[in-house]
Amino acid sequence: MQLGLVGLGKMGFNMRERIRRAGHEVVGYDRNPEVTDADSLADMVGKLDAPRVVWVMVPAGEITRQTIAELGELLAPGDLVIDGGNSRFTDDTRNAEALGAKGIGYLDCGVSGGVWGLENGYGLMVGGEPELVERAMPIFDALRPEGPREEGFAHAGRVGAGHFAKMVHNGIEYGLMQAYAEGFELLEASDIVEDVPATIKAWQRGTVVRSWLLDLLVRALESDPELDDLRGHVEDSGEGRWTVEEAIKHAVPAPVISAALFARFASRQEDSPAMRAVAALRNQFGGHAVQAAGPSSGSGSTQG
Repeated sequence: MQLGLVGLGKMGFNMRERIRRAGHEVVGYDRNPEVTDADSLADMVGKLDAPRVVWVMVPAGEITRQTIAELGELLAPGDLVIDGGNSRFTDDTRNAEALGAKGIGYLDCGVSGGVWGLENGYGLMVGGEPELVERAMPIFDALRPEGPREEGFAHAGRVGAGHFAKMVHNGIEYGLMQAYAEGFELLEASDIVEDVPATIKAWQRGTVVRSWLLDLLVRALESDPELDDLRGHVEDSGEGRWTVEEAIKHAVPAPVISAALFARFASRQEDSPAMRAVAALRNQFGGHAVQAAGPSSGSGSTQG
């Protein structure tokens, strides 16, 4: 299959490679001339055979909206656009309607896997019409982890469902990271536990709290046992906020996710061992920027 891929950053670059390894042709476009396969969006579209499939993997918000609008002017009836970024699900209906008026299909896809997805595969949650999902299935199968499709891919529902599912996924992620981080801080505060990294590492097998996030915390502690090379300053990509807003809208109690979000807000006011652990985890799984400890630590953070 042939795919146009817009955005070759931390995730898009690795996604292109994984899709190519599966035997598909990918024409990527990025403003960075060192990684792009095309000179412009128009050049990328011109290199694709109709009917075209274009995957958008750029920062959520106005950049994504502008990119999709531009593609709407470049593509033709019968083509398909997939938004794989972390867009808010409410944007998907507008995008689908605008493209649909031109005869262009639209899918939204929540993607999880971070910088590790190239080797491990990406968890995918898709929203849109079944026939469009089936059309793009060779690409989804190339990106998802090995094993049963249903354990790494879901057609979650109509347009918007993929990004809604990813939003909730990220809200859960907030809560999980915060729980590990608070456990780390409590162990650090104790005068009984003398080897905190070894204690956490011992949880990796046979315990009910083992997980990939725990593995990443162990990895971070191996290089910085007290995580004192980092500031406990943690940004949020917006999806935790959206999850809490939707919980309020639907009257669904979400105290853990809400508390984890507020803890991130608190981290920007004062440093703490727990928030250093959250910062380390975000850097481990997503390559998100961190702030080094010390007097020059007031810059270098990005949202993600």
